[in-house]
Amino acid sequence: MEPQLGPEVAALRPGWPAVLLLSVSALSCSFSSLASPPPSLVPQVRTSYNFGRTFLGLDKCNACIGTSICKKFFKEEIRFDNWLASHLEPPPEYLPSYPANYSDDSKSWRPVEIFRLVSKYQDEISDRRICASASAPKTCSIERVLRKTGRFQKWLQAKRLTPGLVQGLPSPLLRCPSQRLLDRVVRRYAEVADAGSIFMDHFTDRDKLRLLYTLAVNTHPILLQIFPGAEGWPLPKYLGSCGRVLVSTSTRPLQEFYGAAPDQAADLAYQLLGVLESLRSNDLNYFFYFTHVDAGMFGIFNNGHLFIRDASALGVIDKQEGSQAASGAVENKDIFSCLVSGCQAQPPSCDTIPEKQSLVLVCRQLLPRLLQGRFPSPVQEEINSALTQCGDDVRPDPEVLRAASRLKAILRPLRTCDPRFAYRYPDCKYNDKF
Repeated sequence: MEPQLGPEVAALRPGWPAVLLLSVSALSCSFSSLASPPPSLVPQVRTSYNFGRTFLGLDKCNACIGTSICKKFFKEEIRFDNWLASHLEPPPEYLPSYPANYSDDSKSWRPVEIFRLVSKYQDEISDRRICASASAPKTCSIERVLRKTGRFQKWLQAKRLTPGLVQGLPSPLLRCPSQRLLDRVVRRYAEVADAGSIFMDHFTDRDKLRLLYTLAVNTHPILLQIFPGAEGWPLPKYLGSCGRVLVSTSTRPLQEFYGAAPDQAADLAYQLLGVLESLRSNDLNYFFYFTHVDAGMFGIFNNGHLFIRDASALGVIDKQEGSQAASGAVENKDIFSCLVSGCQAQPPSCDTIPEKQSLVLVCRQLLPRLLQGRFPSPVQEEINSALTQCGDDVRPDPEVLRAASRLKAILRPLRTCDPRFAYRYPDCKYNDKF
């Protein structure tokens, strides 16, 4: 016989068994909405709750991203897809991201993605490194160890985030940061209650540790915050963080479109080249470049618009103010430098990053999968020739840029104007821009 459900649970019943809500909301562990459940179900429900906190990484704060969206999880306004009610278990911990649904009113839902900064396995390695750095047992308080480090003690005294405070951190975002870029990080950091100032007077000790931890592990959520899609940057919307996961608007990864129709493949390739162009030249005079690329780094919204899905490999050079080279970065290496990278060798300086770098990577590794063997002659031969030149890292920057521009010109008329491309339809009927 099926257990009787209380009115709150019954109202939410449509959708399970396909989807089960994340059971971290019942902080009292009472689960009073289940009226007289069979005794066999009680241990399973409690296990689900305990595992939920661990799943989110909330038990590791303040060595985490933040807590700005935890209430959404607690109020069951974020639901994981494909969480089977019969097992009462959350999704597998080893996945890097999870499809989910998000609601502001518990009636209308929209798709989102839940991302980990790094894999659960890498998290465990990082935590062990923190304990080992203090010659502490594996079960040490990682927050206490990080608070005692020389770097964090400097952060506690700092009123402003300066290049010296981030020297030695492994992210390409912080390889050679300008003061203008770091001021933007502080001013737009969404995990504090009162953003807007370039000074950290309103940051608590907890806020500073969370920001430092995020910068040390993966700057993807920081990039989403400081270069928001609402201002025209090709990045999904940052919705918030809880523990060691973040929530952003949902995209489908580019590899799902490798078998797309020719007009859609041409449209996506055209957009991808346009994204790289905007990263190379924009009104704020920042030069963005990828240290490496794969198809999972780019995603497509349901309206056909292509965005950067994963910005973790995105570096930034300030062309306006100039980057302050990380002199003495080797001396500034500490446990924060080694949480993910394992204290690898010093990366190349910003002065050696060529303007063509991202284009070469994309033309060599991603665009051939979209474009080769898809179009009739002689168009296909023209595309192949442009791809070969664009992906040749021996050619000088101007030649690679010209090849990319020629490829865009070839692709433009191959795109169709119909409702499948909602991001530019019906504008493409009346505006030459599309």
